[in-house]
Amino acid sequence: MLGAVPGTSLSGSPACIQPSPRLPRPMSRLAPGGQPGSLRARVYDVIFGNETRLGKIFDVGLIIAIIASVAVVMLDSVPGLRAAWGPWLRALEWMFTLGFTAEYVLRLWCVKRADSYAFSFFGAIDLLAVIPTYVSLVLPGGQFLAVVRILRVVRVFRVLKLVQYMGEASALAEALRASRYKISVFLLTVVSIVVVVGSLMYLIEGPESGFTSIPKGVYWAVVTLTTVGYGDVAPQTSLGQGVASIVMILGYGIIAVPTGIVSAELAMVATRRPGSICEACAYVETDPEARFCKRCGEAL
Repeated sequence: MLGAVPGTSLSGSPACIQPSPRLPRPMSRLAPGGQPGSLRARVYDVIFGNETRLGKIFDVGLIIAIIASVAVVMLDSVPGLRAAWGPWLRALEWMFTLGFTAEYVLRLWCVKRADSYAFSFFGAIDLLAVIPTYVSLVLPGGQFLAVVRILRVVRVFRVLKLVQYMGEASALAEALRASRYKISVFLLTVVSIVVVVGSLMYLIEGPESGFTSIPKGVYWAVVTLTTVGYGDVAPQTSLGQGVASIVMILGYGIIAVPTGIVSAELAMVATRRPGSICEACAYVETDPEARFCKRCGEAL
């Protein structure tokens, strides 16, 4: 007995093809902790959402507060302003810190799993934004590390729907990851060059010209190879100046190497990224058949 032709029944009529079941929508890792309409869910919509009017107002106000707090920290580092307005600047810094602390606690409270937010990128940045001011209680000057808050302004891309920029940032990060081995070899080569050149200059010039040790010579080689040229240490002999000239010319050629490596990887990334960008979390989805974001579960 002959087997049935694929796609038909034994009687020769076309077989009934059952459609594949629709996959359930994945659950977001930062899902609201309460039932729809509850206080936790409403707080979640305001803090984590940017679709509602209150959510947009909260996000824009948060960005303004972040920029203002960083400005206060920077002004507090100016001796003249600190002498005249020190108590006011410190009061403003504590006001911002307490506000950011309350916001961080609310974020932990309104999500279903607090660890999902606490160990996320933005969760870590939000925590680092409030720690420095408390550290200043036991370590004077620690409050100046609060400038790390400026990293929180990255949220502006999500608030203003500029997810295209986040997609390009993802492409740059992917290119850097792809070129990390080449760049590692390049950096190892540069380190070897500066050690050899620094040791050579120590032998040629000696302490009389400011090369008091091999590390001092390596420092000079790094400054010269990178074409910075501070001028605090300079060769005095003809042989030393000749070696310095070679190192300077070599520096111009070396600068172009990492740029070419990353540029080549960026071109390769651009040719193999046909996917879409999630408007909720800016995740770049490379699977053309994906319908939902693998990171947050939003529809693509």
